[in-house]
Amino acid sequence: MSTVFTKIIAGQIPGRFVWADDVCVVFATIAPITDGHMLVVPREEVDQYTDASDELLAHLSAVAKRVGQAQRAVWDAPRAAVLVAGFEVPHLHVHVLPAWDEAALRFDNARSDVPAEQLDAAAEKVREALRAAGHGAHVPAELGSPQLG
Repeated sequence: MSTVFTKIIAGQIPGRFVWADDVCVVFATIAPITDGHMLVVPREEVDQYTDASDELLAHLSAVAKRVGQAQRAVWDAPRAAVLVAGFEVPHLHVHVLPAWDEAALRFDNARSDVPAEQLDAAAEKVREALRAAGHGAHVPAELGSPQLG
């Protein structure tokens, strides 16, 4: 069954991509808890965390770490928070976001009214930080595409 994330990865629904490789993509959530809140999503449709292979989880974790480092650099956050819940979409995804306190760990603090321009700007900042950290080979050529080029 195709999920909303599969449709985003396929370009059927717009996304704001900051990372792409053969295993996963990273794009901005449309309801961020903090600016720069990203989702690390495997290309493979895996329902939930406990269904994933150890190899897939290791890869997602390594990518989440790189994204978290970029977020901390951009927003000077003391922490990068990582959350796995999976109730919203039945497709494994890891939330990574700059965090200053435990409020960043609460989905009820998600903002659904963030203007598209602000979401674009935050994603572009993460893309720039990933390039600056030497990960440019995994930053898609265009914000709206999961393709490298």
